[in-house]
Amino acid sequence: MKKYTFTEKKDTRSGFGDGLTELGKTNPNVVALCADLIGSLKMNDFAKNHPERFFQIGIAEANMIGIAAGLTIGGKIPFTGTFANFSTGRVYDQIRQSVAYSDKNVKICASHAGLTLGEDGATHQILEDIGLMKMLPGMTVINPCDYNQTKAATIAIADFEGPVYLRFGRPSVPIFMPDYKDEPFVIGKAIQLTEGADVTIVATGHMVWEALQASEQLEELGIHAEVINIHTIKPLDEEAILKSVAKTGCMVTAEEHNKFGGLGESVARCLGENNPVPQEFVAVNDSFGESGTPAQLMEKYKLNDKAIVAAAQKVIKRKK
Repeated sequence: MKKYTFTEKKDTRSGFGDGLTELGKTNPNVVALCADLIGSLKMNDFAKNHPERFFQIGIAEANMIGIAAGLTIGGKIPFTGTFANFSTGRVYDQIRQSVAYSDKNVKICASHAGLTLGEDGATHQILEDIGLMKMLPGMTVINPCDYNQTKAATIAIADFEGPVYLRFGRPSVPIFMPDYKDEPFVIGKAIQLTEGADVTIVATGHMVWEALQASEQLEELGIHAEVINIHTIKPLDEEAILKSVAKTGCMVTAEEHNKFGGLGESVARCLGENNPVPQEFVAVNDSFGESGTPAQLMEKYKLNDKAIVAAAQKVIKRKK
C-alpha cells in the first residue's frame, strides 16, 4: 500500500492566494474582486502588484458578483473572493441570474468553507454550499484537498471557459499532493491515491488526508481500501467511481459538508443509475455548526479518520 507523508502544513486559502499571484504575472485578463477580506483570502500580493486589476468592493457581496459578471463582457476573467458563506448563501440570486443563467466566465473563490472556519461559529460557517452551487446548470464545482492542489486549481480555472465555484479553507493541513508543475490540475478527473479491493473511499477537500490516514488503519486490520481524491464534484468523474466499485463492491464518501446535497449524494446518484452498491456517508448529519476549534469541531461532528474507519467496516458488513 502506498503511504503518504508530509513535511509541512499550510492553509488551502494560501494556495489560492499564491495561485492568484502566479496568474497576475502570466495572464493579463485576470482581475480580482474582494468583499473587504483581502488578508483572509490571501489576495494581498495581487492587490499590491496589480492595483489596476484589483477591485475592493467592500461588504457588498451581491454587488461584487454583479460587477464580476459585467467584467466578463469585456473579456476579463474575474476572480471573486470572500468567505464561502458570503460567496454562496448571501448572493445566490445574483449568482443564479447574472452568472449561471448568463453563463458568465466568473470564478467564485470561497475561503473558510465547512466547519473548520472554527471559532467564528455557525453564522460564518457553511455546510450547504456544495449543494447550492452544484445544482446551478453549467456551474463547475471544485474542492481541492491541500495547498498544492488549491494553487494548481486556481491556475487551471483561469483557462477554463465558464462559471466555476472554487472552495477552500482556513486551517493548516498537510501538503501531500505534487506541485502543479509536476502534476497539472485536470478539471473533472479524479485522482486514485491508493489501490484496494475491499472498499472504495471517495473523499474531497480536507477529508482526503483523513481518508488516507483511515486507509492505513484499515490496512492494519486486513482491509484494503481504495482511496480516490474527488477534487471536482461537478462534473463528477463517474468513470473512476464505477471502475473502483466494480472491484470493491461498496463505497464510503467523506466530506466536510452536510450529507444532504454534497459529494455523497452525487456519488449515490451515480451508483443508483449505474451500479447500486452499499454506501456509507461521512458528513455532517443535517445540522448547523457551532463555535470551537477546527479540531474540536471535526471530532464532534465525526469528520475524521476514525469515522471513516467505522464507516468502512460497516459498509463491508452490508456488502457481505
